[in-house]
Amino acid sequence: MAEEGRNQPEGPDFTQGVAAAEASEGRPLLGHVAGEDAVMARQGDEFFVIGAHCTHYHGPLAEGLVVGGSIRCPWHHACFSLRSGRALRAPAFDPLPRWRVEQADGKVFARERLPDPAPAQRKSAAEPRGVVIVGGGAAGFAAAQMLRAEGYDGILELISADSAEPYDRPNLSKDYLAGTAQADWLPLRDPAWYRDKGVQLRLGRRVESLDPAGKRLTLTDGATLSYDALLLATGAFPTKLPTPGAERSHVHYLRSLADADRLIAACAGARRVAVIGASFIGLEVAASLRARGLDVRVIAPEEIPMARILGPEIGAHVRKLHESHGVIFHLGDTATEIGERTLQLKSGATLDADLVVIGVGVKPDLSLAQSAGLAVDRGVLVDEYLQTSAPDIYAAGDIASWPDKITGARIRVEHWVVAERQGQTAARNILGRKEKFDAAPFFWSQHYDQAISYIGHAASWDRLEISGDPAAADCAVSYFKGDRLLAVATIGRDLDNLLAEVAFEARIGAAPPESIE
Repeated sequence: MAEEGRNQPEGPDFTQGVAAAEASEGRPLLGHVAGEDAVMARQGDEFFVIGAHCTHYHGPLAEGLVVGGSIRCPWHHACFSLRSGRALRAPAFDPLPRWRVEQADGKVFARERLPDPAPAQRKSAAEPRGVVIVGGGAAGFAAAQMLRAEGYDGILELISADSAEPYDRPNLSKDYLAGTAQADWLPLRDPAWYRDKGVQLRLGRRVESLDPAGKRLTLTDGATLSYDALLLATGAFPTKLPTPGAERSHVHYLRSLADADRLIAACAGARRVAVIGASFIGLEVAASLRARGLDVRVIAPEEIPMARILGPEIGAHVRKLHESHGVIFHLGDTATEIGERTLQLKSGATLDADLVVIGVGVKPDLSLAQSAGLAVDRGVLVDEYLQTSAPDIYAAGDIASWPDKITGARIRVEHWVVAERQGQTAARNILGRKEKFDAAPFFWSQHYDQAISYIGHAASWDRLEISGDPAAADCAVSYFKGDRLLAVATIGRDLDNLLAEVAFEARIGAAPPESIE
């Protein structure tokens, strides 16, 4: 008898066996192993049984895609090895559970559970004795995690200006700000992980100077560090507005966990909020503050939110979605002065606002790279292996400008998953793996119960093609420059977004993720 309150598992019990024909190439089969959710995947005549839920945000892998020797999550494109269960690509870092598979009499059976994969044991004489990572965000953490997962046992130090251990930054403007995610959901690893893995954290510390020739860093407190290999992942900082009154205590920017906590505390005494900026961060903040019951107004100079990035059709849908939840827009307008409890607009309107949030974008933190003489052009210039113009120095995340094969141009993006994947690639290259960064850029944005998924990169486009209806939360938009497809955005079509990712990889000849094992 099932435990009371627990959902009955769906699909067949793989321990009892299923006909081989029930598992098709490309699409996982949902079932369970004695009550534990699992999926069966087929690759030719070989079968695999693994956990049914992505280890990132518990995404449903049964709705994902099997490609070669990997399975991909439909929500945020995490990628796992079918054979080992290992997380091959961020945003997931933990492996999937897996079971030994046996075939008999035309059926496929799941047998005993297999142990988690051990860290890789590949070592070479060229591996550095000491690695320093500057930046405790997505790229920095992912690099540290990958170095240890690849079996690196040398000195590993991570310097972060943030006083908190690495955490899930995208959640700050979403569930955490809305009050539906607790603080203990945010850390990417608990403190014991850093101790057990020998990752020395230097939190709340900044690097003052970098000497590439001497391979030495000097911190603002005077401490010096030497390195054999260095990863710069200094991230970005919010763009500040010069608007009179923007320095007032009730005006907030959201970038760090400390910023989020200050904003949440300010919500307790607020009723009316003005969000300046209709970017992804601005609108996610608007949705989260509406979830807290605050009156929210959004002020932005554009006529249609996010039209420059996603096109007018999705932009108009996003506006209507927010309006249906009570958000009031003041578009084609800007704030000219922020008072103690009011906001003056260029149009002449005066808005009541006892809380103001500014979200008008970020700028890459290039100061350390510039002062060290690294090649910089609106970003730290890196090659296809994410190496900078200086030997043994790599860059990843918001600051990295890399040659992108999809667009045929050098690009820099500010997406969490891209930063994590670049950190992983940089880590493997620090260990001499010579792995090209050729993953298609991916990001997602959450607005109430709808998610927008975006794969590729289209800074501009000549035309776009729409399939489906944005108003029905069921659409795919393709962005073209001439005949070249640059990006695909979807709402309610997660599988289409995964298929677009695979198509981009095939077009540019990207190495399959499972090849890194």
